[in-house]
Amino acid sequence: MGEQSYGISPEMIRFVADEVRSIVDLGVQLGIVVGGGNIFRGLAGSSQGMDRVSADHMGMLATVINSLALQDSLEKKGVQTRVMTALSMHAMAEPYIRRRALRHLEKGRAVILAAGTGNPYFTTDTAAVLRAQEIHAEILFKATKVDGVYDSDPEINNDATFLKKTTYMEVLEKQLHVMDMTAVSLAMGNKLPLAVFSMKEKGNIRKVVCGEGDVGTWIDS
Repeated sequence: MGEQSYGISPEMIRFVADEVRSIVDLGVQLGIVVGGGNIFRGLAGSSQGMDRVSADHMGMLATVINSLALQDSLEKKGVQTRVMTALSMHAMAEPYIRRRALRHLEKGRAVILAAGTGNPYFTTDTAAVLRAQEIHAEILFKATKVDGVYDSDPEINNDATFLKKTTYMEVLEKQLHVMDMTAVSLAMGNKLPLAVFSMKEKGNIRKVVCGEGDVGTWIDS
């Protein structure tokens, strides 16, 4: 949503598309899991009295809206893209079928994976780890609004220390809420390396994909 308080910012969606294009041009096989918090967040709806299952379904639909917006912007930049959803909606996107997703990746298409896991009570983080495992991803990157992991919340504690590298267990034991704890546990159980970095800085995606050590926090065993 960029600097807006709600919805999709045209400037931000173009910025994200440019960043994605920069790594597609490297020949990297790329699966993208998109959240929907800029439109509707299921947990927030549930906290205001809405049925959690209904709220999570609405959140999943929000991720599809974002995915279609990202697809449109990427294709205008010449990137072949497929949106695959965990919930069937054949008129606008393909159903998520693992083998089909793998074929798209092999053909150089950027695959946008929408609607989370298709189940309520699971976060976008958990969906990302699950999909990463299914498509045999080498690493999962979380592009977010913070520049990495801190030992406490930097918005609350001015003395919070940035962690250049940490372990799954430290994230779990210290409840470092940079990712959902279920997602971190799933990544740890399958030895999937994680990296968390800021989406806001131009060129950060390319740097982190190329393994440049000055960007973000790396999490492994």
